[in-house]
Order: sequence, then C-alpha cells, then structure tokens
Amino acid sequence: MQTPITMKAERSAHAGLMLSALIVGLSFPAVGLMTEGLPPLLLTAIRFAIAALAIWPLTRRLSNPWPSGAGAVIYGLLGLCLAAFFGTMFWAAHHASAVSMATIYVAVPLIAYALGRALCVEQRSPRLIAILVIGACGALALTWADSIAQVGRLSIGIGEIAFLAASVGPALYPVLTKLGLKHGWLSDHAELRTFWNLIAGSAVTATIAMLIETPSDLLNMSTRDVALIIYLAVFSSAITFWLSQRATAALTPGTVTAYSYMVPFVAMLLFFINEPQQIHWRWLPGCLLVITAITLLFRGPTTSRPQVTRSTAK
Repeated sequence: MQTPITMKAERSAHAGLMLSALIVGLSFPAVGLMTEGLPPLLLTAIRFAIAALAIWPLTRRLSNPWPSGAGAVIYGLLGLCLAAFFGTMFWAAHHASAVSMATIYVAVPLIAYALGRALCVEQRSPRLIAILVIGACGALALTWADSIAQVGRLSIGIGEIAFLAASVGPALYPVLTKLGLKHGWLSDHAELRTFWNLIAGSAVTATIAMLIETPSDLLNMSTRDVALIIYLAVFSSAITFWLSQRATAALTPGTVTAYSYMVPFVAMLLFFINEPQQIHWRWLPGCLLVITAITLLFRGPTTSRPQVTRSTAK
C-alpha cells in the first residue's frame, strides 16, 4: 500500500535533519578526544551496540519486529556502510582536523544523488542539483578557510583521503534504505529500521575488527573514553540514525544527505569558540553559501509533486 507523504511530514523531516546535522557537527571534536591507539572498529561495534540498546525500548511493542530475508540483506549492506565509515572516522580523527573531516562530507550528497538516480529512488531535480552545488561550494570554501587557519596553506593528507573514501558509506546508506522502503523490504517504522541497522552495523564491524585488531587494546580505555563512547552512541548514533531513517521515508536520498552541509558550519562555530582570534572574513563566503543552500532546501520541495511515497512493510 502506498501512502502519500504530506507537507507536514516533509517539514518535520527537514527539521529533524537540521537537528541531526547539529549533533553530528558537535561529535567530530568529541571523536578527536579519544585516546589514540584504541582499536577503532571495536570501538565502533561497541558504540553501535550501546545505541541499539538505547533504541530497543521503542521497538518492543511494534508488530512484526523481525526483518524479511530481503530486509536482512539490506541491513547487512547497511552494516558494511557503517563499518567502513565510522571505523575510518576514529582513525582519521587523529590525522585530520575536525573541520576538514566535516567538510569532506561535501562529496556525500553528490554521490548519494548519483547513486539514487542509478537505482531509481531519486527523481531528476535541477533545483536539488543547484542546491547541492551551492552547498558544495560553501563547504569547500570552509575547507579553504580552515586550511589557512590550521596550517597556512591548502593540504590533503592521508587522513583526508581515507575519510573521503569511507564517505561513500553514508552516501549509499539512504539510497539502500529508500530502495528497501520502495519494495517493502524494510519496516515502515523508523525505530525498527534504526534498531536493525545498528545491530547489523555492530555485528559486521565486530566481525571485521576481530580479524584485524587486538581486543586487549580496549584495556587502555580511560574513564573519559568510556564516557565519550556512551555519548557518541546515544546522541551521534541512536538519535541521528533515527532522525535520518525518519526523514528518508519522506525525502529523497540527495535531500537527506544535503543537510550534511551544515556539519562543517557547526564545526566552524566550535572552532571559533576555542580560538576566537581566528575569526576572519575568509570564513564569510562559505558561511553564506551553506546558509543559502540549507534555506533553499528547507523552503521548498526538490522534486515536482506528487513527490515521495512510502510503502507499508510486508
């Protein structure tokens, strides 16, 4: 059964994505506070497991909680996307600045749009493409400003390259979710999709980690590390994944991922709080372009109506 997505649902999805971008932007510096040398994939698996426990109470009373065979395959692929991205993020946090990592997200919406078009879950939208270009230019301008502030020149290191490659994961994430919803392979409940995504992500990440990492390295975790993992699990994983899943049912993959342009903007504000002497006009062009892109995204649909429909899960 196909259910039309209302304007109210779209507005709610947009607002949720703005909140999600704020939380993610705040999480990048937190990741950088982790003790260097800890096994990143094992940390990611633990993080997802804690996040799943946080979401689980919301799923207990839902009907048909178990995924179908096709749904299990989708969740497994989503788990691989999460493992690749978050595992790399822990490592890259010690080889790239917080703003640089956040700004590399510039590629995610463009990749998501292209993959969505290829898999027929994204409609042709010149308006959305224009918004993505504006947001990308803004994010790149912030990268330039951050590079000047941090090292005095533009530079791309191994941390940035690895993080860019891993960013294909979050680009594919909403595309696969939309594909599963389109065919009725995934649950209609965002809470249930979030729970199984986190379970799959934890399982896949832990499996890979046991092959290439040393579990005993976790004994080097400090009390601060444990607190940071819990914070990242509840806020940067459980809440943001739920907001993303909720929005993906109402919006297209390109629109969902376009809100990642807010992430470097939030990271920049944190940078100013820590180093107010770095406030300079060079940040202004990027800020204005990102704000323009998000405003255009929020104010109108990126496709012609009737827009997105949602399938009731089988």
